[in-house]
Amino acid sequence: MAEKNESTASTGGEESLMQKVADKLHDHDSSSSSASSSDESETEETKSSAPASVKTKISRLFGREKPLHQVFGGGKLADVLLWRNKKVSATVLGTATVIWVLFELVEYYLLTLICHILIFSLAILFLWSNASTFIHKPPPRIPNVQLPERPLLEFASGVTLEINRGYAVLREIASGRDLKKFLAVIAGLWLLSILGNCCDFLTLFYIIFVLLHTVPVLYERYEDKIDSFAQLATRQVNKYYAVVNDRYFSKIPRVPINTKKVA
Repeated sequence: MAEKNESTASTGGEESLMQKVADKLHDHDSSSSSASSSDESETEETKSSAPASVKTKISRLFGREKPLHQVFGGGKLADVLLWRNKKVSATVLGTATVIWVLFELVEYYLLTLICHILIFSLAILFLWSNASTFIHKPPPRIPNVQLPERPLLEFASGVTLEINRGYAVLREIASGRDLKKFLAVIAGLWLLSILGNCCDFLTLFYIIFVLLHTVPVLYERYEDKIDSFAQLATRQVNKYYAVVNDRYFSKIPRVPINTKKVA
């Protein structure tokens, strides 16, 4: 009996000793795992802060500070241009493509197209209304359409505001105060004149429409790369412009313009 008690006591002591060793190993593993996780979190924070600092250093194109969606107004127009709703954007672009094909490739005229659409629609509605008694179906419900005045007035006021703003910009350029802006506008108008010789107004309008539906999406996807490249290109252009300005443009005499106030 004494030997059995001694053996049980020795086995109990060994088990308690093994349990203490296991607890110490577990505590060491947990502390090492927590330390490694804290190190990993610090490295992740440094990695995440690094590209954030790089992004802040990149100046946006045209001095833009707001997101691209807010630049386009942040409404339905911005959703269509940036393909937030792919079905609506594809429908708008497909409709514009069909109109361009009808007028340019098929050589449809606008008045002819409108008259043919009205003839076809009125004929279907007239036959359906008269045949509804024979086919035992209800007549077509023709909606009462009325154009609201407020959106039209807002559109007209917006167009008027943009026209006045464009006139003010042209007046400032023609006054001879900003040579850089003058050269940029002359170059833009020269490029538009070249495009006008290559295609007609409808094709030019369609090209601009397609560019508005493709370029902003691509720019939003590769925004950082395009902005960094544009920043480098702007620096080079400013260097060349400074050299040309010092050698040639600064030597051109400028006549002061007296602006008289009209009472």
